[in-house]
Amino acid sequence: MSGGRLELGMGAGYRVPEYDLMDADFTRRFRLTEENIREVRRLWEEGGVTPGPIQDPVPLWGGFYGPRGARMAGRLGIGLLHISHELFPHYREGLVEGGHDPATARVCGLLPIILADDPDEAWARVAPFLAHQMNSYRQSSAEGTDRPRPPIIHPDEFRKRTSNAPWGALKILTPADAAAQIKETTEGLPVEHLIFWASIAGMPDDLTARNIELVSEELPLLLGP
Repeated sequence: MSGGRLELGMGAGYRVPEYDLMDADFTRRFRLTEENIREVRRLWEEGGVTPGPIQDPVPLWGGFYGPRGARMAGRLGIGLLHISHELFPHYREGLVEGGHDPATARVCGLLPIILADDPDEAWARVAPFLAHQMNSYRQSSAEGTDRPRPPIIHPDEFRKRTSNAPWGALKILTPADAAAQIKETTEGLPVEHLIFWASIAGMPDDLTARNIELVSEELPLLLGP
């Protein structure tokens, strides 16, 4: 369907109910993920599924946020779906451990950035939607465990902040400020792709449309080749 543009990212997940649904052991999620990645690759390589992919091989990515997962991605010889100076050494060690050339290292990842002409004005409007998104993730992560549900974050907690002091990882920036931060974040890393939010939990359409315009039209000019 994509004409040879498929790139598959796989991760261990974080929700116990999803593992329960498949009668899988959540405590073995990293081992199971590694087994699944190897099996998907084997089926493609050996023609075990039809129709086969156009790419040979299909670009595979490991979506991990800790040292163990980063090392696993390296050991498997796939890309690391996380841009992190802290995790990259673990990923590179995994490549060596798996007998792969460290020069084949490649990373990509989500940059939690929304672009806007007026970040302060946009921040106040995005706050309720970001609160909903944050609460959804936080509540879901505790479901099915013995951990207490985390307290609800209210939008007012975001409205007190500015685009220069965001809650969590999200930042709302102008294209110029975003370009400067992206260059700093990616410096020295073999980055192949940058992934952006189009919308935060259904935020206003005009902000979403402008974000997409700025990401696709203005930001590339500032980042350069």
